[in-house]
Amino acid sequence: MTDLIEYLTKRRSIPAINLAEPAPSADQIAAILTVAARVPDHGKLAPWRFVVYQGDQGATIGAYLEALCLARNPDADAQRLEQERTRFTRAPLVIGVISCAAIHPKIPVWEQQLSAGAVCMNMLHAAHAHGFAGQWITEWFAFDDEAATYLGRAEGEQFAGFIHIGTPTEPPFERGRPDLKVLTTNWQPA
Repeated sequence: MTDLIEYLTKRRSIPAINLAEPAPSADQIAAILTVAARVPDHGKLAPWRFVVYQGDQGATIGAYLEALCLARNPDADAQRLEQERTRFTRAPLVIGVISCAAIHPKIPVWEQQLSAGAVCMNMLHAAHAHGFAGQWITEWFAFDDEAATYLGRAEGEQFAGFIHIGTPTEPPFERGRPDLKVLTTNWQPA
């Protein structure tokens, strides 16, 4: 238990740009997804699903995002186009987590969406447990209908995020953390 507390206390994402080969194997991906799916899920709805992007698919997606960006922003500079072209090649493995939350007579949509968020966090923990590192990213293409459809989202679904996974090329760096004293109150009756 002490090891788990120590891990959770020190856990840090590694920026996708600092994730390299090797990526998890097919068996490791299956194990990571198995852990990712072990989240609170009221009603056992599994209101989420996964899309795996790897290998040459990253360059294909990058070419699409670059073309879409240029079509919408004809004045986009070379740096912006390069950014779009490399979004799915920064890490050797990207897994999209899609929220399939839907109206249900007993389980609120919000609870279902929270379950998808928990999947993303569990996936990061599982990647780290297998000796890899990751970063949870949700960028413009997650919310853009045309791009999200290209990336595998169906009607009525929403991306909860893209988990970039690989071998870290540098150690994590610490960042400022929230002041819990400011964010925590003890309930008092009115």
